[in-house]
Amino acid sequence: MHSGKFVFAQVLELIGSYEFNKCVKRYQGDRHVRELDCRDLFNQLLFGQLAGLPSLRAISTCLRAHRHQLYHMGIKKWVDSSVLSRANEKRNWKIFADFGNYLIRLVRPLYADCSIPNIDIDNEVFVLDSTTISVSINLFTWAEGKYSRGAVKMHTLLDLRGSIPEFILITDGKYHDSNALDVLNFYADAIYLMDRAYIDFEALFRIHEAGAFFVSRAKNSLRYEVVEQNFNIDETTGLRADKTIRLAVAKSKKLYPELLRVIEFYDEVNEELLVFLTNNFEVSALEVAYLYRNRWQVEVFFKWIKQNLTVKKLWGHSVNAVKIHLWVAICTHLILAYIKHLMRSPLSIYEISQVLGASLFDKTPLRDLLNECDKSQIKQNQNVKELLLF
Repeated sequence: MHSGKFVFAQVLELIGSYEFNKCVKRYQGDRHVRELDCRDLFNQLLFGQLAGLPSLRAISTCLRAHRHQLYHMGIKKWVDSSVLSRANEKRNWKIFADFGNYLIRLVRPLYADCSIPNIDIDNEVFVLDSTTISVSINLFTWAEGKYSRGAVKMHTLLDLRGSIPEFILITDGKYHDSNALDVLNFYADAIYLMDRAYIDFEALFRIHEAGAFFVSRAKNSLRYEVVEQNFNIDETTGLRADKTIRLAVAKSKKLYPELLRVIEFYDEVNEELLVFLTNNFEVSALEVAYLYRNRWQVEVFFKWIKQNLTVKKLWGHSVNAVKIHLWVAICTHLILAYIKHLMRSPLSIYEISQVLGASLFDKTPLRDLLNECDKSQIKQNQNVKELLLF
């Protein structure tokens, strides 16, 4: 007797197949494919991410144990781990990247009204940073990092309103962080937060010309002339200076000919003087400091991804396999965020991932599964030191 759909099938139903099939057609991804098409590969890798499985062999073993139920889960058939591995090597990673970008466009607006701590502005606020995944240079010969070690970098532009990635770029470890600025499209009136690794005056001037703003830590070697200084600041807030400057070094001045703003802020907790560089003259000096403080949300995002999804141990060695793996991980995060919003669940995204991971073969309706807990009880039991998204 039919008693409902499996939880995993309900998840697949929410995201549908139309948009993914459009991505497959765009790159003719299923041409000459006999055993495992792109959609079924995505479904099996998504299963692996939700279940927290460490390898393709583990995915294959788990699905084989339930091979008589796979059709009802939304997976066409069980395949051996070697078939999964070959598909990872040969299917075009751009299909999965395009679908990930579709999910970004779907999910990011849902969290557009989220607030940012200590910030009361309407601008879009993004954080640009990268995280490194250490790999064996003997197996990942293309992924060269520092000091003759292997590394894969995931460059991320994170929307602070909801902690949803807006842009993802996957490269080897030697790809310099500031090069990511060359492939970004900047939104007018948006604010981009970044650390000192992104100080490239030519790229920063492109942000300025696009009508956008940036906030970054200034390098110790920065040379400038003070054009104007605001002496009316409250030092009890931590502010030490608010200056309008012009770059003094000829090369830097040529690359960025406009005026800039330097703000000095003393961090009492770490006993450190922080110097910020920005082209935004509209917000207050204290808001600039608070904006940069929120840059650490990207570190929380990276930590969440590495702790709750399978990314530290990659499922393939080639460039194509690594990009498919990481894009499926990003898609998993976006799907969890989409489910949280759609189901109006009081659970955190971490708790949703744990519940789904333990219930993939359950037949409880998704809304009941994610809304049975009392919200006040969740808050009472929540560890305040735990790093959570949403």
